[in-house]
This record gives sequence, structure tokens and C-alpha cells, in this order.
Amino acid sequence: MALTGAAAEHFERQADACDRLGSPFTARLCRLLAAILDDTSETGRRIIGWPDDPRGDALALRLCGGLHRLALSGAEPLAAVYPPEPAGDDDLERALRAALLRHDGVLRAALDRPPQTNEIARSAMLLPGFLAVARETGLALQLAEIGSSAGLNLLLDRFSYRYGDAAWGEPNAPVRLVPEVRGNRPPLAGELAVTGREGCDIAPIDVASPDDRQVLRSYVWPDQPARLERLDGALALAAETHFSLVRADAAAFVGRKLDARSHGACLVLFHSIMWQYMPQGTRDAIVAALAEAGARTHKGAPLAWLRMEPRDMADPFATLSLTLWPGGETRHLAHCDYHGRWIDWLA
Repeated sequence: MALTGAAAEHFERQADACDRLGSPFTARLCRLLAAILDDTSETGRRIIGWPDDPRGDALALRLCGGLHRLALSGAEPLAAVYPPEPAGDDDLERALRAALLRHDGVLRAALDRPPQTNEIARSAMLLPGFLAVARETGLALQLAEIGSSAGLNLLLDRFSYRYGDAAWGEPNAPVRLVPEVRGNRPPLAGELAVTGREGCDIAPIDVASPDDRQVLRSYVWPDQPARLERLDGALALAAETHFSLVRADAAAFVGRKLDARSHGACLVLFHSIMWQYMPQGTRDAIVAALAEAGARTHKGAPLAWLRMEPRDMADPFATLSLTLWPGGETRHLAHCDYHGRWIDWLA
């Protein structure tokens, strides 16, 4: 039995998405897998019989991540056909078929792990929002991130940025972000004084673990070396910058951070491309907690909610939005590429 129905459609749609997002290799991989997966391997049988929504579970990316981990470890025959090595479709197909035979158990187990990325380039979308908070409050910032993955975006003030002819940050930082500016350039005046960095995730990645670092690399698409370079630069910064990352429900984490706010600093709750993956009840609880805390907020201890999320799932971009208390006005600051490749400043 070959791949059909919802699973086959999912692999094809994922291939189309990879084409749009600049990874032709992963697009080829998804299309070849859709053609060759069948019930002769445990991996194929599990995908064919997947009981839930393949798209919602990012099934194709689970398998692509498992294959990339094998290639990164030097496993043959994959290492010989993965970027930067050139390979035609015939060679890649032969390598995939061989990998499904030689590493079937490993690839089947890879399907248990949802993809987890820590897209560093999204910090270039978030930075102008943090600078707006710092300018308007005149206070140091306490960073609190939900859906942090490995927590690397908690280090965003340590990165170097360039937006057209304007720059911000340390020029020689190991992470350098240069997004395309569409329309108006975001204002970059001001500095960030960060007094705390804490994030949460339901399955946090421990950047001190070599295995977890390899997991992070494996979910970066193999033909996007700039993303891998950014990731490695952020991992180097993580080794020398203190931050906390806890395994926790997002609503419980937000409640704890709101209760622990201190005078003379602004708590900034932030997140990027994770809101839609949380249960509706968790989202409602966070919104209610922020509204309640915001109603009690004063200028000596302001509260900010900064998020880079699609306002509508049909939007081909995310929107950078900021709500700042006291006051509670929400402003939509910019449209952003999901992976942080471009920003269009609206405010």
C-alpha cells in the first residue's frame, strides 16, 4: 500500500510551503517521500495509518527532521546526498529508500517528536517592538516568553541588526540579522536594559545538551545554511548569557510572572508563531490574566504584551502587535515574514 489520501496531500502541501519559504531541497524531499513511502517499512506503515490530522501534527516535518538528524550524524547514504553535497532526484530517491531500510526504527521513532525550531531571525521582527516599549516606558525590561523552545530569542538584545541603512546592536555579535525592509524602516532609537530573561515551553530544549542542540539543527532545513549559522551563533551566546527556561503550561507561567512583577521595570510578555498551537482555553486564560493585571497597572510597573502572530490564519504574513498598560491600547506595528526574512513597518 502506498501513501494516499490526507497523508499524501499533506506531504505535497508541505512541499509547496517549502518552495515558498526558500527550501527547494526540503520540497524535493517531501515530494519524493510521498512517492516512495509504502507499507514495506515500519515508518511507512505508521504514516499510512496516522490516526490524527497529518497537517496539524506536521507529520512530513517530523520525518524530514529525523532524516536530517541522520545526515548530520554522518549516516550513509544520506550524508552523501544532503546539502552542501549536490544530488539529483534519482540519487536522492535511492538514498531515501536505503535509509528507510537501514534506519527504519530510528525514523519511525522520529515521528514521535513534533518539530521544534527556534527561529532566530524572528528577533529582527520583535526588536522594534521592544525598543518602542523601552522608549515609551523609560524603564528596564523583564523578558518573559511563552513557547520559547530553546529560549534563544530571549537573547535578542545581544544580536546585531541592520535594517536598510540603519543598524542596532553590537556590530561584531555572533548573530547578525539583516531583514529586508519593505515600506517604512522601523524606528531604532533607544537602548534595551534587560533585567531578567525567562521563558517556558511544554517541551523545552536544553541548549547545554549536545543531543538537544543536534535536534534544533535537524529541524532547520538543510539548504538554508544562513539559518544554521544564526543558530550556532545564538547557541554560543547562550553559553555565556544567563537565562531561565522552564517546563510549564503557558497560562500558569504567565500567572506566576504577573504575580512577581517588580516596581521600576516593565514586564514584557512576548511570543512568536506559537499562539495558534495552544488550546483555546489556555489562550483565553492568558488574555483574561493580562486584562486583569493591566487594569491594576501603574506607570511605575507597566506591562507589555508583544506578539508576532497572524491576526488571521489566512494571512500570508504575521503581524507584530503591542498592547501596553496602563491604558491597554493595542497597536499593530508591522507585517512580518513568518521566518523573519522581511518586515513592513506600519506604525
